Amino acid sequence: MMMTAWGWYLAIGAVAGVLAGLLGVGGGLVIVPALVFVFHQQGLPADWVPHLALGTSLASIVFTSLSSCRAHHRAQNVDWGVVRHISPGIVLGTLCGSLLAAQLSPVFLKVFFVVFATLVSIQMGFGLRPPARGALPGWPGMGLAGGVIGAVSSWVGIGGGSLSVPFLSWCQVPLKRAIGTSSAIGLPIALAGAVGYVLAGWGKPGLPASSLGLVYLPALAGIVLTSVLCAPLGAYWALKAPVAALKRGFALLLLLGAIKMANSLL
Repeated sequence: MMMTAWGWYLAIGAVAGVLAGLLGVGGGLVIVPALVFVFHQQGLPADWVPHLALGTSLASIVFTSLSSCRAHHRAQNVDWGVVRHISPGIVLGTLCGSLLAAQLSPVFLKVFFVVFATLVSIQMGFGLRPPARGALPGWPGMGLAGGVIGAVSSWVGIGGGSLSVPFLSWCQVPLKRAIGTSSAIGLPIALAGAVGYVLAGWGKPGLPASSLGLVYLPALAGIVLTSVLCAPLGAYWALKAPVAALKRGFALLLLLGAIKMANSLL
C-alpha cells in the first residue's frame, strides 16, 4: 500500500499545486478529502485521520503558497498592504482554530468540511458574489475578517482562498489581484495552522510513528514535491485561461470531494 500511497501523494500534490496557482483557492479542498481516503486505506488510526489530513494539508500549503505567491508577485498581482493588514488576525484565528481542532471529534470535522465544500462549490458553480461594499475596511475590520478566515481555514485545511478571494472581491479588489493577494495570505494561514496542528498533536497517544504532531510526514513530502513544481504552472495559466469555465469545473470537483468525504461518515 505504501507505494500506492506515494503515488496518491504525488498526484494530489500536482492537482493541488495547479489549482492554487490557477484560482487562488482549492488546494486544501482537494488535499483533505483525498488524504482522508488514502489514510483510511493505509489503516491509519481512524480517530485521527481527519486531524492528520487537515494538519498535513496546511503544512503542504506553506510550500505551495510560497511558490504560487512568488509567481503572482512577479506578475504584480499581490497587494502587500492588504497582506500586512490582514495577517495579524489571520495568524491568531488560524492558530486558535487549529489548537481547538484537536479537541473536536472526527465526525464533526468531516461534517464541517462537507458543508463548507458544498457551499463553496455552489458559490463557484453559479458565480455567486456578494455585492461590492466600496472599499477595504480599516485595521479593526481587516483583523476581524482575518480572524474568521483563519479560524474557518484551520478546520477545513485550506489556505483561505475560498474565503479571502470573495472577501477581497466584495471590497472591489479586481479578481486577478484578489487571487494573487489570496496566494500571499495563504502563507500566514498555512504557517500558523501547521504550527498549531503540530502543537495540538504533540505527545498524543495513538498517532502513527511518521507523524509530527498532527502532520503526517510521508504525505507532506510527496505532496510538496509535486505541488511546488505545479503551482507556478497554474499561476501562468491564470493569466490566460477562461476563469469562469475553470471555476465551474472546479465546483464539480469540490462537490465530488464533499460526497466522498460524506461517504466516509457512513
